Amino acid sequence: MYRGGWNKRKGVTLLFVFLFLLVPSLPKAQSFPTKPINILVGFAPGGSMDILTRFLAGKAEKLLGQPFIISNNGGGGGAVALGIGAKEKPDGYHLYATTSVVLVQIPQLRAAPYRHDDFIPIIQFAEPISGTVVRTDSPWKTMKELVEYAKKNPGKIKYATPGVGSQMHMAMEFVAKKEGIQWTHVPYLGSAPSLTALLGGHVNAQGGDSIWIPHVQEGVVRLLCIHGEKKMTAFPDIPTLRELGYDFSSIARFLIVAPKGTPQAIVERLREAFYKAIDDSEFRQTMAKLHYEVNYRNSEDTRKFLEEAHLRVGKMITDLNIQREGEKK
Repeated sequence: MYRGGWNKRKGVTLLFVFLFLLVPSLPKAQSFPTKPINILVGFAPGGSMDILTRFLAGKAEKLLGQPFIISNNGGGGGAVALGIGAKEKPDGYHLYATTSVVLVQIPQLRAAPYRHDDFIPIIQFAEPISGTVVRTDSPWKTMKELVEYAKKNPGKIKYATPGVGSQMHMAMEFVAKKEGIQWTHVPYLGSAPSLTALLGGHVNAQGGDSIWIPHVQEGVVRLLCIHGEKKMTAFPDIPTLRELGYDFSSIARFLIVAPKGTPQAIVERLREAFYKAIDDSEFRQTMAKLHYEVNYRNSEDTRKFLEEAHLRVGKMITDLNIQREGEKK
């Protein structure tokens, strides 16, 4: 009897200890945040990601009651920032502005200091624009005409992109594989130098992000197609690759993420604040000026998108024979 009573008291004591340890964690999420929140932008200051993140954070901090501290680290095309993030404490005070490409594509092309699942997405808020352009003094007025010329003249078309394995590179090679054509990829370190190569006549076409928009508006280059899910509001007559019969859509999205293990209640608190921020009319006007489309997904839907994108990119890298860093051809 004595031993049974002692065991019973011991069990009750252990239960209270468990509850004591559990309960303090609950108010943490409810009272979050109690201090400034850091956001590390994985790209250089002044770029679209930096501008939109700062504007978004400025709206969200009014709802959270604590300021956001924004800093930048553009090393490794965004990979350095996520390498830092993978080691940070998952407490909701360390967030990262990045793209889906940095999360799911870079680790499959080269060694990276993180895995695609080392982070939990807070929100997806935008879809960057990319497309294929040519100079207006070229003979090709449509993507179909460019493809037909490439078929009849194997190896003569040279196209520039921001780099090997970029979504623009994958888009062009996806078309080449389906059509059975041969054209030459000329990679550059970014969209700006690859567009410069087109403007200078060093290549025949460019697959790049929206840096070409003012040149299209000025009539210097011609936009042939869009690589993303939807048409551009600014150029409603330009088709997407899907509309042209190619089952390709860029996976590039703008995201705010946190280290894996961040409490779900904190993730939801942050998501709600950012969601209300992207619905702000000033933020949407800023997006429109930069020719970006609001493209929202919540945390769970973004996680599912990233998992699917990881598989899709891996398959494309193999199917399109895109060389991984360190591989021998």
